[in-house]
Amino acid sequence: MLTPSVGPRPVDLRVSAIRRGRLPVALAGCPAGRQAFGHYDRVMPIHLRPIGESDLSVLERLAVNPLIAGTFDWHGFRDPGSRRRRLAEDGFLGRDPRNLAVALDHDESCIGDVSWRAVPTGPTSTCWNIGIVILPEFRGKGYGTAAQKLLGDYLFATTTANRVEAETDAENIAEQRALQKAGFIREGIRRGSQFRDGRWRDMHMYGRLRDDPAPG
Repeated sequence: MLTPSVGPRPVDLRVSAIRRGRLPVALAGCPAGRQAFGHYDRVMPIHLRPIGESDLSVLERLAVNPLIAGTFDWHGFRDPGSRRRRLAEDGFLGRDPRNLAVALDHDESCIGDVSWRAVPTGPTSTCWNIGIVILPEFRGKGYGTAAQKLLGDYLFATTTANRVEAETDAENIAEQRALQKAGFIREGIRRGSQFRDGRWRDMHMYGRLRDDPAPG
């Protein structure tokens, strides 16, 4: 099985969403010496970056507190120290699932993370399956749409993958809208495939191909 390579970009890559309609980050106040990537429109400026020590308190809250994780991302208590060990092991970039922090441009503060993992699609091919979790106070404001669009852009730019896919609970209307705005196309329903809150749930499947039209 062939796994798309992650590419040699990790530390200085800045993936930014800029409110001023498709203006390159490097021309919109990106600090000198930082590598810029990505364009966006109509959202608060954010970027994706490697996870650091200061981000762990946010990510641990999302892992151990059901009120913060939210209805669709709570699947039971998990090891609160696993993220600290993973950061020390490989910075969340050495093996699947891989993660980047979703951070605000103005102060670098972490508001959640995006993740991706390779999924076999044939004897010699894979695609990326992505996910996202955001602090509740930043939900419903466009950050999730921007982050998922940027992650798709990043994966197409730094790996040879032809497909990025995502799935979300059939009841999670907000995430379905976010994926569609981020350029993902709804492809179908996988019935009874995820166990959450005492019963099996249907999942809506979304995909974005390398040659699909760019999100508006």
